[in-house]
Amino acid sequence: MKRGYTHIYTGNGKGKTTAAFGLALRAACSGKKIFIGQFVKNMKYNETKIVKIMGNIDIKQFGSGCFIDREPSKKDIDFAEKGFDSCLNIIASEKYDMIILDELTIALYFNLINEARVIKLIQDKPIELELIITGRYASDNLIFESDLVTEMRCVKHYYESGVLARDGIERWYRNIA
Repeated sequence: MKRGYTHIYTGNGKGKTTAAFGLALRAACSGKKIFIGQFVKNMKYNETKIVKIMGNIDIKQFGSGCFIDREPSKKDIDFAEKGFDSCLNIIASEKYDMIILDELTIALYFNLINEARVIKLIQDKPIELELIITGRYASDNLIFESDLVTEMRCVKHYYESGVLARDGIERWYRNIA
């Protein structure tokens, strides 16, 4: 039995979800089964089309819409809590080799989910499970419990020169079929 590790991709720079989806694609091409739970998100982004291409990747969203510019509602909290419970059941099923909890740190930062529950998940996860957590504002506790932590830091971005979001690069929610 090979050991699986816990990864965190955090920071204010671009590429956290992209890094996680890159790992998912690599694992899927190696015959592994992947589940991606997206917290906070509820739109069908282009990245979610991967399930049509790769039969061994499943995605479920646990968000009611963007609340970053307002206080989270009871509905936002309910979606996150039920989503986390769903992820715990999926992990317990041991059906997947890799679980990605996209934007989980955002759900923690806005107190949608109790951090102690996430720490317990990391500590008690099946030994062979590869667990990937993404989002800004990863706490020191989460970082301490994880095996691999990468902080995405923006050094330079063309947005600062007036370049707007481009389809398929920064904007991934258009042209959904």
